[in-house]
Amino acid sequence: MAKTAAKSAIKEPRKSRSASGVKAPTIEQASEEALKKLQTLGIEQGLQNDLEWCLGSYRADGNPVGLYTMVERAVNVFKSEHARKTKGVTAKLIKDLEKSLQNR
Repeated sequence: MAKTAAKSAIKEPRKSRSASGVKAPTIEQASEEALKKLQTLGIEQGLQNDLEWCLGSYRADGNPVGLYTMVERAVNVFKSEHARKTKGVTAKLIKDLEKSLQNR
């Protein structure tokens, strides 16, 4: 009996993980993330209600204009909370939300 090679001799090149390969979250994901963070912190109840309404509206008609407006408002709130050193508001959160706004 002849033995066969268990592994193939040809190796596939690994895909490199570059910064350009990282995709920005969609506006819907960013809105959900902002809403969760606002609820966790217990701030801006009016903005939370507006985000919930806009998410429902977006899911119904697919028009993201309201989501962009609400995420912009959320970014401003998070920037002021970050300046106050509020626990849970990170620079990465703000940066991710801003990236999703650039995809208009």
